[in-house]
Amino acid sequence: MPWWPPRFSGRSPPRPSTTEMEQETVSGSAELRAEAASYRCSACHGDEDWGLGHPIRGRAKSRSLSAAPALASTREFRRTRSLHGPCPVTTFGPKACVLQNPQTIMHIQDPASQRLTWNKSPKSVLVIKKIRDASLLQPFKELCVYLMEENNMIVYVEKKVLEDPAIVSDDRFGPVKRKFCTFREDYDDISNQIDLIICLGGDGTLLYASSLFQGSVPPVMAFHLGSLGFLTPFNFENFQSQVTQVIQGNAAVVLRSRLKVRVVKELRGKKVAVPNGISENGVLAAALDAEVGKQVMQYQVLNEVVIDRGPSSYLSNVDVYLDGHLITTVQGDACPAGVIVSTPTGSTAYAAAAGASMIHPNVPAIMLTPICPHSLSFRPIVVPAGVELKIMLSPEARNTVWVSFDGRKRQEVRHGDSISITTSRYPLPSICVRDPVSDWFESLAQCLHWNVRKKQAHFAEDEEDAHEEDGAGRAGSQACGPAVCTRDGRT
Repeated sequence: MPWWPPRFSGRSPPRPSTTEMEQETVSGSAELRAEAASYRCSACHGDEDWGLGHPIRGRAKSRSLSAAPALASTREFRRTRSLHGPCPVTTFGPKACVLQNPQTIMHIQDPASQRLTWNKSPKSVLVIKKIRDASLLQPFKELCVYLMEENNMIVYVEKKVLEDPAIVSDDRFGPVKRKFCTFREDYDDISNQIDLIICLGGDGTLLYASSLFQGSVPPVMAFHLGSLGFLTPFNFENFQSQVTQVIQGNAAVVLRSRLKVRVVKELRGKKVAVPNGISENGVLAAALDAEVGKQVMQYQVLNEVVIDRGPSSYLSNVDVYLDGHLITTVQGDACPAGVIVSTPTGSTAYAAAAGASMIHPNVPAIMLTPICPHSLSFRPIVVPAGVELKIMLSPEARNTVWVSFDGRKRQEVRHGDSISITTSRYPLPSICVRDPVSDWFESLAQCLHWNVRKKQAHFAEDEEDAHEEDGAGRAGSQACGPAVCTRDGRT
């Protein structure tokens, strides 16, 4: 138990006994509790139990969930199950502490306790189906009939989905098809009309859903009917009960952070075509500033922003700034050479193929991963989620680069253009089958076969006895003296 000696003048203080230490701790408990109240994080207050045996100064004592129960006579610092780390003690030693600034304190709900609820019952649902996949026609029809007839919901679908010949020729599906509300990507804005999104297909359907909502995103329920399905945890076999639970608000959600990307380009005398005043991502396309001659476009990205050298044979050469400071210049020498800026959700996509670490989606971070760097020391890095990255073509670059957002909207970046990237305020709420941790590790095992290996065979009983005898013999020979190695390496 830590202790602080009283102040003496002229000579060193004597070390108090154990009894004196306990009395001093108990007598000062009221003062310590008052002091602790000013240093405790209000967001974590309910999850922590500060007892008499835990002084505010010094390092916090925490007890693992798997540790043995504490004695009845002692009260320790305890934490309930949380995906956040414990609220840190902000005093260091007897005199140092962190300068308190209430204006910069941000309280975030523990991700483990985030569950879906509805202010009002959902009435409209957007169903996104993988295009040109005949195997999804029957699940699509079953789901739409269930939503309309059993739950009396308004179903939105993309217009080109209904143009599928198999749907057009199905007379039995005609009465249901006439009730659909349709939209066209890049022309119709449905962001304020959708309560729930249901995806049928692979991970691409979730990325497509994200691109349709450049602001707040409705909850997304994704069924695994595609190839990989890392982001689609639900199976379609018992979709009725699962959809009913979601509509009733009985589900856990994981907030998948997105990137807010701002692309600033020189106009260079070209006109920008904007259909009906709406851009290709569903919001006002470009902010044109006549004074500086710039075109500004914004995107919300769920997986990653990829900057590569495109078809050029020269090295890619881009400068990377972090909060206004140049941190590195990325030089790559291969066809896809460049850099990936990804979210934790995107860490299991293109970034994983480029050698980056896989990060749980609840970790607030931005990943910077080089693609084919012309350097032996350029390793992927992870930076805090609140920073702003700015990427520009280096002045000495011999060619332009290309940028894409979740594999779409590919465009050229020239000298004078810039790409600013930071964490968006609008995450994508993805509905979980069980909880964020269980679903993520299930996807790692089932989709990516993470750490799958044939296990080492165990010893048989007779081999194990022989191995133990051999080990005892070697131990005895080593006890007698040092081992002598022969020329062929045997002892």
